[in-house]
Amino acid sequence: MSEENDPTGAAGPDDSLDELLIFGDRETRRRFLKQVAGTSAALTLGPHLAGFYRLEAATAGAGTDPDSMVDLTLTINGAPQKLRIDPRTSLLDLLREHLQLTGSKKGCDHGQCGACTVLVNGRRINSCLSLAVVHDGEQITTIEGLARGNKLHPMQAAFVEHDGFQCGYCTPGQICSAVACVHEGHATNDAQIREFMSGNLCRCGAYPNIVDAIKEARSRMAYNA
Repeated sequence: MSEENDPTGAAGPDDSLDELLIFGDRETRRRFLKQVAGTSAALTLGPHLAGFYRLEAATAGAGTDPDSMVDLTLTINGAPQKLRIDPRTSLLDLLREHLQLTGSKKGCDHGQCGACTVLVNGRRINSCLSLAVVHDGEQITTIEGLARGNKLHPMQAAFVEHDGFQCGYCTPGQICSAVACVHEGHATNDAQIREFMSGNLCRCGAYPNIVDAIKEARSRMAYNA
């Protein structure tokens, strides 16, 4: 029975994973529902979460009512950021268009490819599907924030050593997701890595090398913890 025909409204087996990738955790979901209720985003919530909205006009300020703008504070890659944005702005567009952190890529813009994956409070999410306003006060880590000066993060170094990329477009999302995968304890063997990295697609087909890179980085991350 499909969810839409289920009178109980029970969630399906994949719903918890979808919710994790969109919101990060259930508390963020509850905060999201409270915040959007008082903004213009609530009027068009469905299309936004489906990934069909386009924010180029909002980013440029066209057609945006100044009275509808909202303030939020984020810690991005360790640096506090105070921002005033259109409440419809996705986290991905905030990073790329407002802060010029273009490492996170816009791929499918529907939450299916994983190219936009970033870490929110250490947990991975698809930033194209998450409104920036729901992350007020939270810590965001993008690919630009993993290295320490000129020293690469162990996962970044392992991707280089094992040729875990070809065109490189998906690589920032792959690496952020891989870091979370290790921290979650979901990188104990090849099959588990493939399962918990399945939300990140590589059109170039570098999957075997990505698995090898994650296994290499896993021991280094444990050593550096």
